[in-house]
Amino acid sequence: MFRPLPLFIGLRYTRAKRRNHFISFISATSMVGLTLGVCVLIIVLSVMNGFDRELKQRVLGMVPHATITAPRGGLEGWQEMLEEIPETPGIEAAAPFVDAQGMLTNRGQVRGVMVYGIDPAYEKKVSIIDDHMSEGSLDNLKPGEFDIVVGELLAQALGVGVGDKVTLVLPEANVNLAGVFPRLKRFRITGIFSVGADLDASLAYVHIQDAARFMRVTEGVSGIRLKMHNLFAAPRLAWDVAMQLPGRYYVQDWTRTHGRLFQAIQMEKTMVGLLLTLIVAVAAFNIVSTLVMVVTDKQGDIAILRTFGASPRMIMGVFMVQGSLIGVIGTLLGVALGVIAALNVSAIVSWLEGILGIHFLSPDVYFISYLPSQLQWQDVAVISVAGLLMSFLATLYPAWRASRIQPAEALRYE
Repeated sequence: MFRPLPLFIGLRYTRAKRRNHFISFISATSMVGLTLGVCVLIIVLSVMNGFDRELKQRVLGMVPHATITAPRGGLEGWQEMLEEIPETPGIEAAAPFVDAQGMLTNRGQVRGVMVYGIDPAYEKKVSIIDDHMSEGSLDNLKPGEFDIVVGELLAQALGVGVGDKVTLVLPEANVNLAGVFPRLKRFRITGIFSVGADLDASLAYVHIQDAARFMRVTEGVSGIRLKMHNLFAAPRLAWDVAMQLPGRYYVQDWTRTHGRLFQAIQMEKTMVGLLLTLIVAVAAFNIVSTLVMVVTDKQGDIAILRTFGASPRMIMGVFMVQGSLIGVIGTLLGVALGVIAALNVSAIVSWLEGILGIHFLSPDVYFISYLPSQLQWQDVAVISVAGLLMSFLATLYPAWRASRIQPAEALRYE
């Protein structure tokens, strides 16, 4: 079987026991460092991908991709708009809404809340809320009943459940002969949703007709919510739709309301990936010190090979094979461990939370309450290629030094 001499000798050098155990220790350390660097890089990037996915699916599944509202008062002709807008290419669905900021109170507990008046039939087409109802149903919102659906964290903060009543207070006042009074109304809780994000503590839904009456919205709606097939096309599509409609409108999309959060995750992924790549580079650099010591230890062997006719190029190939083998084994082990850990990191963190009795990601601080993970094979491929390439480059200088050794000088004191 054909086996090139540099490959044969390089493999023998790698497997052979060395007289200098320190060199063996440094070689093993280089391999372990490369394995850990690649493993950690895969895990961290998978977690960042998971956060990115959850932002798109959960947070952006609840908040509007884009909205079209009138400059003042209610939106005229919204019924015709609901029929025309979904026919626009790139628009998946549209739904009317009434929105207002207010406060929910119960037994001395007060929480700020964003209240949306919705039509349940339309809302299911543009939001994921119906898939995340932990109690009750969105269909329980009936016109004239003044029912409300709240987030799980909001319900816990107010100490209420399905069937209880809360008071909604708007930051507006009613002026009459008796004086100035805030605008408030009692609502009955008919549903609780949980999407695992901070939206659970700040959103509430009522029927659109009840919202329009309570908030005194003319024409019945404040605006129209749009859902796009492609999230990143939302700014352009929203403006295109507004330009086709008669009249003047305000247009807002998710890049203005939650775009900074998305950009922060993308920037963190880039920076963390860069920093962890440097860790892999440091581990690969250890291969340089390993091979330099091996070359010093094997000067006599190199000189003998040279006297037998081995060319400098062949000697260089021997040590490139040895160093590259360390890189290949370290990278492959790191990829295997990283992939296994990335696929199970959510379960591992949940298990640790149960054992330790602590919550690593509080929904009061982070926009989700658990550690997500999404393994992307293109990331694994890039990390693998980067690890192998850095390992190969680390072999060039020591191998070049080995090829420059002169037999006479090396054997003078043998």
